Amino acid sequence: MSAGTETAPKPQRNARRIGGGILRTKTGLVGVVLFILTSVVALLGRYVAPYGPYDSLGIPGAAPGNGHLVGLDFIGRDVFSRLLYGGRSTFILAGLATVVTYLIGASIGLVAGYSRSKIDPILMRGIDILISLPALLVILLLVTAFGGTSLVLVIATSLVLLPGVARIVRSATLEVSTRGYVEAAVARGEPTRTLLLREIFPNITGVITADLGLRFSWSIILIASVNFLGIGIQPPTADWGLMISENRVVIASDPLAVVGPSIVLAVLVVAVNLIGDAYVRQLDRSSASS
Repeated sequence: MSAGTETAPKPQRNARRIGGGILRTKTGLVGVVLFILTSVVALLGRYVAPYGPYDSLGIPGAAPGNGHLVGLDFIGRDVFSRLLYGGRSTFILAGLATVVTYLIGASIGLVAGYSRSKIDPILMRGIDILISLPALLVILLLVTAFGGTSLVLVIATSLVLLPGVARIVRSATLEVSTRGYVEAAVARGEPTRTLLLREIFPNITGVITADLGLRFSWSIILIASVNFLGIGIQPPTADWGLMISENRVVIASDPLAVVGPSIVLAVLVVAVNLIGDAYVRQLDRSSASS
């Protein structure tokens, strides 16, 4: 088939086929189930919590019992209730950081990969500078300078994650931009914006989606780490990362106060990675069969 007659693939149809394939694999099915469960706990758990997140109910560090399934925390609050309340902040902030990362990173990668001019090296040298800086150090500096507000956490996390997204999108754009359907669109006189949004971007969504789980996982880990260090979300807010830090002082009397939020965070990260791994395998199979 000649370059001028090559037609673009159907990304929507491929996405549906790959999505169905994920659910037919054990890895993908387990990941989806775990992700749904942790998402429900994070977003809706507060509505079934037996106690309020700030209610002091007994002896600090008390072991499970007397209606407290996971015991009491370091100042006597119900750990189970705070677990049900505490995932919302981590989940939402990590999700927002991931969205911002892709909005900025994908835009940079598309422009750099398609331009093939002086814009490309200028953009990518800036990306190289960002990627050379330790991620946690950058976040700590920004949070220390501007405060541990939700907005600062989202911006800081996005800043350290977007270099990877920009480089991946740039590589995919370089490969797709030489396809026949893109060259045909150029020959028709399509404007650059149309080329990027209608011809190139829809056909690199598979690469972006495959990378999505990794970025979301890193967002969760980074935000939880900052909260654990005590310079992100501040007490008395219920947050899984903050709960791990706060309850270290009662780990001897109620280890579940620390183990509980640690397990939930770990399950969420593992679930996202399982889904991402299953998606990549299905994408490879789809590419091999096409």
